Amino acid sequence: MKRDFLHITDFTTEEIWETLELSKWIKAKLKKGEDYKPFAGKTMAMIFAKPSARTRVSFETGFFRLGGHALFLGPNDIGIGKRESVSDIANVLSRFNDMIMARLFEHNHILELAENASVPVVNGLTDFNHPCQIMADILTVYEHRGNLDDMKITYVGDGNNIVHSWLALAMRIPFHLTIACPEGYAPDEGMLKVAKEAGLSTIEISHEPMEAVKDADVIYTDVWASMGQKEEAEERRRRFEGFQINDDLMAATGKHTYFMHCLPAERGVEVTDSVCDADYSIMFDEAENRMHAQNAIMVKVMKESM
Repeated sequence: MKRDFLHITDFTTEEIWETLELSKWIKAKLKKGEDYKPFAGKTMAMIFAKPSARTRVSFETGFFRLGGHALFLGPNDIGIGKRESVSDIANVLSRFNDMIMARLFEHNHILELAENASVPVVNGLTDFNHPCQIMADILTVYEHRGNLDDMKITYVGDGNNIVHSWLALAMRIPFHLTIACPEGYAPDEGMLKVAKEAGLSTIEISHEPMEAVKDADVIYTDVWASMGQKEEAEERRRRFEGFQINDDLMAATGKHTYFMHCLPAERGVEVTDSVCDADYSIMFDEAENRMHAQNAIMVKVMKESM
């Protein structure tokens, strides 16, 4: 048997808490310079159909610091689902490597990759979800708040893959999730329905940002036009008017509120410089925690696949 990490819900609630604690433990070991090399002699193939600086640096650095070697395979190295079938790639890479991480456009490709690989597969992002990012996000919130009790997260922006993983987390850990988006930019209806029917968290859709952020412990945003949507950028800027995270919106929470962004940020578009650089902004802690959360995820799935 092998473990994959393709969705937040691949882990139980108990496993999510175990992963958060393991993340903190590994992070502390690395900060102290202590020897911890669970991946000594191991290799990981990293498939990038969709490029990203943070994803490559965090996975490659993390796997190396835990004793292993990660190989970068870009679009020119593997034309996944185009030049070569997903199943063939999965079978070949499994013969060479101990783990596969993939950052892809099509969600079906990560599912097919995991189905055909004989080694653990970790989802580095698809157009549908981004589970490693949300594990890093909740780790960051946990570190700063000290707990996840009575927590309200308000996401302001496009109902994209980030939101889908927040919805998945809301099926494992109870919290209040408000999604503030313009009409027509809500998250996937099926995902929203399943998350609400799970009955664990309070989940709301709002089209009024100022109302949505009231009492929020965290305000979270992302770019309005993701990779593959840049031709829509100008139209989206028009439709998202009033959804920018600025000083007035942060003040509307009525309490001390953290600001988070999965990065890269288009400063001056979805968020202002003054918010990005404020003392309540924890987006760079969040960025660092990508490596620590992913390290824990990789350690867990590798150990349980042996």
